[in-house]
Amino acid sequence: MRAARLTTPGPIANGPLAIEDVAKPEPGPGQVLLRVLACGICRTDLHVVEGELRPLRERVIPGHQIVGELPGGGRVGVSWLGGVDGTCPYCRSGAENLCDAPVFTGYTVDGGYAEYALARADFTIPLPDSLDNFEAAPLLCAGIIGFRSLRVAGVEAGERVGLFGFGASAHLALPVLRHWNCEVFVSTRGESHRKLAQDLGAGWVGSETEKPPAKLDRAVTFAPSGDVVVAALSSLRKGGVVAVNAIHLDRMPEFDYDSLLWGERQIRSVTNMTRADARDFIEIAARIRLSPRVTVFPLQQANEALLAIKQDRVNGAAVIVP
Repeated sequence: MRAARLTTPGPIANGPLAIEDVAKPEPGPGQVLLRVLACGICRTDLHVVEGELRPLRERVIPGHQIVGELPGGGRVGVSWLGGVDGTCPYCRSGAENLCDAPVFTGYTVDGGYAEYALARADFTIPLPDSLDNFEAAPLLCAGIIGFRSLRVAGVEAGERVGLFGFGASAHLALPVLRHWNCEVFVSTRGESHRKLAQDLGAGWVGSETEKPPAKLDRAVTFAPSGDVVVAALSSLRKGGVVAVNAIHLDRMPEFDYDSLLWGERQIRSVTNMTRADARDFIEIAARIRLSPRVTVFPLQQANEALLAIKQDRVNGAAVIVP
Protein backbone atom coordinates (compact mmCIF):
# COMPACT_ATOMS: atom_id res chain seq x y z
CA MET A 1 0.00 0.00 0.00
CA ARG A 2 0.99 3.66 -0.29
CA ALA A 3 1.70 5.51 2.95
CA ALA A 4 3.30 8.68 4.27
CA ARG A 5 5.90 7.60 6.84
CA LEU A 6 7.95 9.75 9.16
CA THR A 7 11.64 9.33 8.41
CA THR A 8 13.43 11.62 10.87
CA PRO A 9 11.44 14.16 12.90
CA GLY A 10 12.21 17.73 11.88
CA PRO A 11 10.81 20.96 10.44
CA ILE A 12 7.84 20.24 8.21
CA ALA A 13 9.29 22.62 5.60
CA ASN A 14 12.04 20.02 5.09
CA GLY A 15 9.52 17.33 4.11
CA PRO A 16 10.13 14.68 6.80
CA LEU A 17 7.30 12.46 5.54
CA ALA A 18 8.29 9.98 2.81
CA ILE A 19 5.55 8.82 0.43
CA GLU A 20 6.41 5.18 -0.22
CA ASP A 21 5.17 1.63 -0.73
CA VAL A 22 4.94 -0.37 2.50
CA ALA A 23 3.54 -3.74 3.47
CA LYS A 24 -0.22 -3.84 3.93
CA PRO A 25 -0.81 -4.57 7.65
CA GLU A 26 -2.35 -7.82 8.87
CA PRO A 27 -4.94 -7.66 11.67
CA GLY A 28 -4.25 -9.50 14.91
CA PRO A 29 -6.65 -10.59 17.65
CA GLY A 30 -9.20 -7.89 18.43
CA GLN A 31 -8.10 -5.76 15.47
CA VAL A 32 -9.80 -4.78 12.25
CA LEU A 33 -8.23 -3.75 8.95
CA LEU A 34 -9.81 -0.59 7.53
CA ARG A 35 -9.61 0.79 4.03
CA VAL A 36 -8.90 4.48 4.68
CA LEU A 37 -11.48 6.72 3.02
CA ALA A 38 -10.23 9.97 4.57
CA CYS A 39 -7.92 11.07 7.38
CA GLY A 40 -8.21 14.44 9.08
CA ILE A 41 -5.05 16.44 9.80
CA CYS A 42 -4.47 17.58 13.37
CA ARG A 43 -1.91 19.92 14.93
CA THR A 44 -0.87 16.96 17.07
CA ASP A 45 0.32 15.32 13.82
CA LEU A 46 2.53 18.37 13.37
CA HIS A 47 3.94 17.98 16.90
CA VAL A 48 4.70 14.31 16.12
CA VAL A 49 6.32 15.00 12.74
CA GLU A 50 8.45 17.90 13.98
CA GLY A 51 9.56 16.03 17.11
CA GLU A 52 7.91 18.31 19.69
CA LEU A 53 6.40 15.08 21.01
CA ARG A 54 9.21 12.66 21.83
CA PRO A 55 9.42 9.95 19.14
CA LEU A 56 8.15 6.61 20.48
CA ARG A 57 8.22 4.55 17.28
CA GLU A 58 10.55 4.55 14.28
CA ARG A 59 9.11 5.34 10.86
CA VAL A 60 5.59 5.78 12.18
CA ILE A 61 2.67 6.55 9.85
CA PRO A 62 0.89 9.59 11.36
CA GLY A 63 -2.81 10.37 11.28
CA HIS A 64 -5.50 9.79 13.90
CA GLN A 65 -8.78 11.09 12.45
CA ILE A 66 -9.51 8.08 10.29
CA VAL A 67 -12.71 7.38 8.41
CA GLY A 68 -12.41 3.75 7.37
CA GLU A 69 -14.43 1.12 5.53
CA LEU A 70 -14.90 -2.21 7.28
CA PRO A 71 -14.18 -5.45 5.37
CA GLY A 72 -17.87 -6.33 5.29
CA GLY A 73 -19.00 -2.80 4.45
CA GLY A 74 -20.00 0.10 6.64
CA ARG A 75 -17.91 2.97 7.99
CA VAL A 76 -16.28 3.62 11.33
CA GLY A 77 -14.05 6.31 12.77
CA VAL A 78 -10.77 6.01 14.64
CA SER A 79 -9.42 8.72 16.93
CA TRP A 80 -6.24 9.63 18.85
CA LEU A 81 -6.93 7.25 21.73
CA GLY A 82 -6.50 3.90 20.02
CA GLY A 83 -6.59 1.65 23.09
CA VAL A 84 -6.18 1.42 26.87
CA ASP A 85 -5.19 -1.36 29.26
CA GLY A 86 -8.62 -1.43 30.94
CA THR A 87 -7.10 -2.47 34.27
CA CYS A 88 -5.39 0.62 35.72
CA PRO A 89 -7.18 2.70 38.39
CA TYR A 90 -8.11 5.36 35.84
CA CYS A 91 -9.73 2.90 33.45
CA ARG A 92 -11.60 1.21 36.30
CA SER A 93 -12.97 4.58 37.45
CA GLY A 94 -14.23 5.59 34.00
CA ALA A 95 -11.32 7.95 33.21
CA GLU A 96 -9.80 5.95 30.38
CA ASN A 97 -8.40 9.17 28.87
CA LEU A 98 -5.87 9.12 31.75
CA CYS A 99 -4.89 5.45 31.31
CA ASP A 100 -1.38 4.53 32.45
CA ALA A 101 -0.69 2.47 29.31
CA PRO A 102 -2.53 4.10 26.39
CA VAL A 103 -2.16 3.44 22.68
CA PHE A 104 -2.12 6.53 20.46
CA THR A 105 -3.10 6.27 16.81
CA GLY A 106 -0.46 7.69 14.49
CA TYR A 107 2.07 8.02 17.33
CA THR A 108 2.65 4.76 19.20
CA VAL A 109 1.00 2.73 16.41
CA ASP A 110 0.63 3.48 12.71
CA GLY A 111 -2.19 5.78 11.69
CA GLY A 112 -4.22 6.85 8.70
CA TYR A 113 -1.86 8.64 6.29
CA ALA A 114 -2.08 5.47 4.21
CA GLU A 115 -4.41 3.37 2.07
CA TYR A 116 -5.11 0.93 4.93
CA ALA A 117 -4.91 1.12 8.73
CA LEU A 118 -5.31 -1.25 11.67
CA ALA A 119 -7.51 -0.37 14.64
CA ARG A 120 -8.67 -2.03 17.81
CA ALA A 121 -12.22 -3.08 17.04
CA ASP A 122 -13.56 -1.88 20.40
CA PHE A 123 -12.05 1.58 19.80
CA THR A 124 -13.80 2.19 16.48
CA ILE A 125 -16.66 4.69 16.40
CA PRO A 126 -19.79 3.96 14.34
CA LEU A 127 -20.53 6.82 11.92
CA PRO A 128 -24.03 7.88 10.86
CA ASP A 129 -24.88 8.00 7.16
CA SER A 130 -25.72 11.71 7.48
CA LEU A 131 -22.00 12.58 7.78
CA ASP A 132 -19.93 12.12 4.62
CA ASN A 133 -16.26 11.09 4.73
CA PHE A 134 -14.89 14.63 4.55
CA GLU A 135 -17.30 15.92 7.20
CA ALA A 136 -16.69 13.02 9.57
CA ALA A 137 -12.86 13.00 9.51
CA PRO A 138 -12.24 16.33 11.36
CA LEU A 139 -14.84 15.42 13.95
CA LEU A 140 -12.81 12.43 15.12
CA CYS A 141 -10.21 14.40 17.08
CA ALA A 142 -10.63 18.13 16.57
CA GLY A 143 -14.36 17.79 17.15
CA ILE A 144 -14.26 15.25 19.98
CA ILE A 145 -11.46 16.98 21.90
CA GLY A 146 -13.16 20.36 21.45
CA PHE A 147 -16.34 18.84 22.85
CA ARG A 148 -14.42 17.35 25.78
CA SER A 149 -12.84 20.76 26.38
CA LEU A 150 -16.31 22.26 26.81
CA ARG A 151 -17.07 19.50 29.32
CA VAL A 152 -13.79 20.03 31.20
CA ALA A 153 -14.52 23.75 31.35
CA GLY A 154 -17.92 22.92 32.86
CA VAL A 155 -19.91 24.83 30.24
CA GLU A 156 -23.62 25.11 31.01
CA ALA A 157 -26.41 26.26 28.69
CA GLY A 158 -26.70 30.03 28.31
CA GLU A 159 -23.24 30.91 29.65
CA ARG A 160 -20.67 33.32 28.25
CA VAL A 161 -17.86 31.28 26.72
CA GLY A 162 -14.59 32.45 25.20
CA LEU A 163 -12.66 30.56 22.53
CA PHE A 164 -9.02 31.63 22.30
CA GLY A 165 -7.58 30.54 18.96
CA PHE A 166 -9.92 29.51 16.15
CA GLY A 167 -8.73 26.61 14.04
CA ALA A 168 -10.05 23.13 13.33
CA SER A 169 -11.17 22.32 16.88
CA ALA A 170 -12.67 25.68 17.87
CA HIS A 171 -14.70 26.03 14.68
CA LEU A 172 -16.41 22.72 15.53
CA ALA A 173 -17.01 23.68 19.18
CA LEU A 174 -18.77 26.94 18.29
CA PRO A 175 -21.89 25.36 16.72
CA VAL A 176 -22.25 23.12 19.79
CA LEU A 177 -22.13 26.22 22.03
CA ARG A 178 -24.76 27.91 19.88
CA HIS A 179 -26.89 24.76 20.18
CA TRP A 180 -26.60 25.21 23.95
CA ASN A 181 -27.66 28.89 23.64
CA CYS A 182 -24.29 30.15 24.87
CA GLU A 183 -22.93 33.60 24.05
CA VAL A 184 -19.62 33.01 22.25
CA PHE A 185 -16.59 35.34 22.25
CA VAL A 186 -13.63 34.56 19.97
CA SER A 187 -10.09 35.96 20.24
CA THR A 188 -7.80 34.79 17.47
CA ARG A 189 -5.08 35.82 15.04
CA GLY A 190 -5.68 35.87 11.30
CA GLU A 191 -8.36 37.80 9.47
CA SER A 192 -9.68 34.65 7.75
CA HIS A 193 -10.12 32.92 11.13
CA ARG A 194 -11.95 35.93 12.55
CA LYS A 195 -14.26 36.04 9.53
CA LEU A 196 -15.01 32.31 9.88
CA ALA A 197 -15.92 32.86 13.57
CA GLN A 198 -18.27 35.66 12.55
CA ASP A 199 -19.82 33.55 9.80
CA LEU A 200 -20.45 30.72 12.30
CA GLY A 201 -22.29 33.05 14.66
CA ALA A 202 -19.83 34.27 17.30
CA GLY A 203 -21.31 37.16 19.24
CA TRP A 204 -17.96 38.99 19.38
CA VAL A 205 -14.69 38.48 17.53
CA GLY A 206 -11.34 40.13 18.25
CA SER A 207 -7.65 39.72 17.62
CA GLU A 208 -5.46 37.50 19.79
CA THR A 209 -4.53 40.50 21.94
CA GLU A 210 -8.05 41.88 22.37
CA LYS A 211 -10.00 41.27 25.55
CA PRO A 212 -13.66 40.26 25.25
CA PRO A 213 -16.05 43.08 26.23
CA ALA A 214 -17.71 41.00 28.98
CA LYS A 215 -16.42 38.78 31.78
CA LEU A 216 -16.54 35.14 30.77
CA ASP A 217 -17.99 32.21 32.68
CA ARG A 218 -15.78 29.71 30.83
CA ALA A 219 -12.94 29.84 28.33
CA VAL A 220 -11.12 27.28 26.20
CA THR A 221 -7.66 27.90 24.73
CA PHE A 222 -6.81 26.16 21.47
CA ALA A 223 -3.43 27.73 20.71
CA PRO A 224 -0.32 25.96 22.13
CA SER A 225 0.78 29.16 23.88
CA GLY A 226 1.03 29.97 27.58
CA ASP A 227 0.46 33.63 26.76
CA VAL A 228 -2.98 32.71 25.40
CA VAL A 229 -3.78 30.85 28.64
CA VAL A 230 -3.00 34.00 30.62
CA ALA A 231 -5.11 36.10 28.23
CA ALA A 232 -8.05 33.75 28.76
CA LEU A 233 -7.55 33.76 32.52
CA SER A 234 -7.61 37.57 32.57
CA SER A 235 -11.04 37.48 30.88
CA LEU A 236 -12.79 35.30 33.51
CA ARG A 237 -15.28 36.27 36.15
CA LYS A 238 -14.67 35.08 39.69
CA GLY A 239 -15.27 31.33 39.83
CA GLY A 240 -14.68 30.97 36.10
CA VAL A 241 -12.72 28.17 34.44
CA VAL A 242 -10.11 28.02 31.66
CA ALA A 243 -9.70 24.65 29.92
CA VAL A 244 -6.38 24.30 28.08
CA ASN A 245 -6.82 22.24 24.91
CA ALA A 246 -3.18 21.59 23.97
CA ILE A 247 -1.09 18.43 24.05
CA HIS A 248 2.02 20.66 23.92
CA LEU A 249 2.45 24.18 25.39
CA ASP A 250 5.37 26.40 24.47
CA ARG A 251 5.75 27.74 28.02
CA MET A 252 3.72 29.05 30.92
CA PRO A 253 4.65 32.69 31.67
CA GLU A 254 4.61 34.21 35.11
CA PHE A 255 1.34 35.88 36.01
CA ASP A 256 -0.08 37.82 38.93
CA TYR A 257 -1.96 35.47 41.26
CA ASP A 258 -3.82 38.24 43.08
CA SER A 259 -5.47 39.72 40.00
CA LEU A 260 -5.80 36.68 37.72
CA LEU A 261 -6.25 33.47 39.72
CA TRP A 262 -7.58 34.57 43.08
CA GLY A 263 -11.37 34.52 43.34
CA GLU A 264 -11.57 30.74 42.80
CA ARG A 265 -10.73 30.97 39.12
CA GLN A 266 -9.38 27.68 37.78
CA ILE A 267 -7.04 26.39 35.06
CA ARG A 268 -7.70 22.82 33.89
CA SER A 269 -5.88 20.77 31.27
CA VAL A 270 -7.67 18.66 28.70
CA THR A 271 -6.10 15.22 28.22
CA ASN A 272 -7.13 12.92 25.39
CA MET A 273 -10.77 11.79 25.17
CA THR A 274 -12.95 8.85 26.07
CA ARG A 275 -15.14 6.64 23.93
CA ALA A 276 -18.14 8.15 25.72
CA ASP A 277 -17.02 11.62 24.58
CA ALA A 278 -16.78 10.30 21.02
CA ARG A 279 -20.23 8.71 21.03
CA ASP A 280 -21.90 11.74 22.62
CA PHE A 281 -20.25 14.22 20.29
CA ILE A 282 -20.96 12.29 17.08
CA GLU A 283 -24.61 12.00 18.13
CA ILE A 284 -24.81 15.79 18.67
CA ALA A 285 -22.93 16.48 15.42
CA ALA A 286 -25.43 14.41 13.46
CA ARG A 287 -28.39 16.00 15.23
CA ILE A 288 -27.30 19.60 14.56
CA ARG A 289 -25.99 18.68 11.08
CA LEU A 290 -22.49 19.88 11.88
CA SER A 291 -20.61 20.50 8.63
CA PRO A 292 -16.91 21.38 9.02
CA ARG A 293 -15.10 23.70 6.60
CA VAL A 294 -12.69 21.30 4.90
CA THR A 295 -9.69 21.60 2.58
CA VAL A 296 -8.77 18.29 0.90
CA PHE A 297 -5.21 17.18 0.09
CA PRO A 298 -4.09 13.98 -1.70
CA LEU A 299 -1.82 11.62 0.24
CA GLN A 300 1.23 12.56 -1.82
CA GLN A 301 0.89 16.15 -0.52
CA ALA A 302 0.99 15.19 3.17
CA ASN A 303 4.04 17.38 3.85
CA GLU A 304 2.46 20.35 2.08
CA ALA A 305 -0.79 19.83 4.00
CA LEU A 306 0.97 19.90 7.37
CA LEU A 307 2.95 22.98 6.32
CA ALA A 308 -0.32 24.72 5.44
CA ILE A 309 -1.64 23.87 8.92
CA LYS A 310 1.51 25.26 10.54
CA GLN A 311 1.31 28.47 8.55
CA ASP A 312 -2.42 28.92 9.30
CA ARG A 313 -3.27 28.76 5.60
CA VAL A 314 -6.17 26.35 6.17
CA ASN A 315 -9.46 27.95 7.16
CA GLY A 316 -11.26 25.29 9.18
CA ALA A 317 -10.02 21.69 8.89
CA ALA A 318 -7.79 19.77 6.47
CA VAL A 319 -8.28 16.18 5.28
CA ILE A 320 -5.97 13.75 3.47
CA VAL A 321 -7.46 11.34 0.93
CA PRO A 322 -5.36 8.29 -0.07
